[in-house]
Amino acid sequence: MRLDYPFSGAELLENKKAIRKELLNDGTKRTEKRIAVLGGSTTNDFCRMIEIFLLKEGIQPVFYQSEYAQYWNDGMFPPEELASFRPDVVYIHTSFRNLSPFLPSPALSKEECGQKLSEAYEHFSVLWKKLSEDYHCPIIQNNFEFPGVRLMGNRDGWDSRGALNFVRKLNARFADYAENTPSFYLNDINYVSACYGLDRWLDDSVWYLYKYACALDAIPHWSFNIARIIKSLFGKNKKVLALDLDNTLWGGVIGDDGVDGIELGSETATGECYLAFQNYLKSQKQIGIMLTVDSKNDLNNALDGLNHPDSVLKPDEFIVIKANWETKDRNLVETASQMDLGIDSFVFVDDNPTERALVGASLPKVAVPEMDSPYTYARVLDRNGFFETTTFSEDDVKRNAMYKANADRAVLQQSFADYTEYLLSLDMKADILPFPELYIPRITQLTNKSNQFNLTTKRYTEGEIRAAAADPAHITLYGKMWDRFGDNGVVAVTIGEIRSPDELHIELWLMSCRVLKKQMEYAMLDVLTEECVRRGIKTIYGYYYPTAKNGMVKELYKDFGFEKVSESDGGSTVWKMDCASYEKKNHVIRVNCPEEGEKK
Repeated sequence: MRLDYPFSGAELLENKKAIRKELLNDGTKRTEKRIAVLGGSTTNDFCRMIEIFLLKEGIQPVFYQSEYAQYWNDGMFPPEELASFRPDVVYIHTSFRNLSPFLPSPALSKEECGQKLSEAYEHFSVLWKKLSEDYHCPIIQNNFEFPGVRLMGNRDGWDSRGALNFVRKLNARFADYAENTPSFYLNDINYVSACYGLDRWLDDSVWYLYKYACALDAIPHWSFNIARIIKSLFGKNKKVLALDLDNTLWGGVIGDDGVDGIELGSETATGECYLAFQNYLKSQKQIGIMLTVDSKNDLNNALDGLNHPDSVLKPDEFIVIKANWETKDRNLVETASQMDLGIDSFVFVDDNPTERALVGASLPKVAVPEMDSPYTYARVLDRNGFFETTTFSEDDVKRNAMYKANADRAVLQQSFADYTEYLLSLDMKADILPFPELYIPRITQLTNKSNQFNLTTKRYTEGEIRAAAADPAHITLYGKMWDRFGDNGVVAVTIGEIRSPDELHIELWLMSCRVLKKQMEYAMLDVLTEECVRRGIKTIYGYYYPTAKNGMVKELYKDFGFEKVSESDGGSTVWKMDCASYEKKNHVIRVNCPEEGEKK
């Protein structure tokens, strides 16, 4: 049964127990996350559906649910059960029905209506601040769907006494708060309810009978949107679109119809549709989504199509172009290898159901949406939330350029017989410094995404990163590197805790795979050890916790010169190093260069 868009809400609700059982028995190793759901209405089925969608993304949720309509009391005056739950995420499940005490009426003046609006905003903002202070974790708040009736007709949308106008203004205030508050996110049920259809969404019989805030069949749609936010917070987003060409980026088969015979551009309705889809895909690059081609085609024909006068996606828009007669699953595996990414980073977009079935069966970790009509291509990708944006940094904007530069580095490497000479030719420089406010979102993003070069895979919220940066009992370092080909961005993060006057325990050590084998790990260790010596710390302890993905760093501390202290039956290891005996290991990267500081 489908768990991606378009799905049937009724079928998911009917089969939720069987779907849950199947997911739990599929052998996937999942990350447990505690989610506190503070409800303004009944939340049981919402939690069941959120669980299913998160299980699919590799997250095992454990829920705390408030009693019916106790969202504010539980948040402001937490019962012991919630206080000891220690949530990883707090979700405030409210709807238009919870606004009843604040709504304006025709008897009120404009000033009194404004006061009502301020009271409603204050009611929620006080709660958000209290939850943030108590739990230091991401908070997700619903905005509000529109009311089901308009007392004053169209005037309700602009008169200060109109409930519809009230909701619009309150939603705008919520949006301003989200834009200016780290680790606070809005679940846009205003948009989801509009897509679903307001008349279908607002089922009064379900409210009066069960106190559910929306129609039963709409619960999966609402829950899916919440799951999109949560899975993004914990690094489960996709990163790459692998795109077919014929009848996907243009109408027709270029090998048969020729470049002049394909449909693309504003001359026909179908051509305009494909042009709009290409524009949508190009806009994805602006939020850091990478584009690749996976097409059964002659390479020259493929390039001719991409160079079509009306094509907005030219060949240089793509990181990798696989246009050949190999199977598409094999092309995907090779593309992932070239980009140093896991296969689970990809979304495969192809109009051909046979090709989709092949990739889906051969590579189950690849997302394979149903792409049945070019008129719905963009909508299908959008509604699936593959690229839900909860953090957005300068590095996201630059991601395509960074991966392009990596490809250029690979070409250069082939011309060198000596690897050290190649590294020196890159003219690498790095800033390795304590966490600055500017890079907190990117550092948080890295802690929740990096898996292969991540020794403990500990995840952090923005609040926890800020707390570590401000705590004198912690040493925090970020690494930002660039070379002759361009800026790699923030690529390395280390957090260590000083647990006794002369001991540092490394809680987190991770690095982006795009700078592997460039000695950045040595440069980070050099600076960390230097800082430890400066603070009088004599011994550094490192920890390795094995996962399905981080086997490549199993012996990293051994490579660093650490001594193994212990090893558990599960493969977890503890290491230590005497700072006094340490000798610098990085010989190819210039660190904290004054001229680069001026450059930035």
